[in-house]
Amino acid sequence: MQLITSRLHLRPVIASDADDLFRIYGDPATNTFNPAGPYPEIDYARDVLARWIKHWEDCGFGNWAITLKDNPERIIGFGGLNIRSYADTAINNLGYRFSTESWGKGLATEFANYAVSHGFGDFKLPEISAVVRADHLASQKVLMNAGFKYVQDIHDVKNAPASMLFKLTQAEWDKS
Repeated sequence: MQLITSRLHLRPVIASDADDLFRIYGDPATNTFNPAGPYPEIDYARDVLARWIKHWEDCGFGNWAITLKDNPERIIGFGGLNIRSYADTAINNLGYRFSTESWGKGLATEFANYAVSHGFGDFKLPEISAVVRADHLASQKVLMNAGFKYVQDIHDVKNAPASMLFKLTQAEWDKS
């Protein structure tokens, strides 16, 4: 299933995306707000991709490889909806990470809005959440532009400051 927004092309991740996943998630700049830091090696990226592919198989939704519509061969990011546990609470999590060359162009907001619309419209999820670090103001802005509201702090990373949990319900989205 391939999806297209005004500027983006999305497709489910595949095993051969490992090099691009490592390029983006292994970049220290894209991990500025991630207490776990960048992916340490390509094998780590392969393991993550295997989990993401299994999530698609088990749940019918998951992470997409993101390209620009006018350059579908170059992956500029990864993101999607997946079931995650944060602080012992399972949530329908919206997550995304874009390569540095994609920053500041509104692509994350475009992606988040589309993912939310897809999650509520096609997957019939009752609510979607997102977890962001308190000092990651750009990502918080993306979430708020997509209709999310801050709910509470959660302690999701041992020995690190709390993260912020944002949520958006199907009913709230229907009203917007």
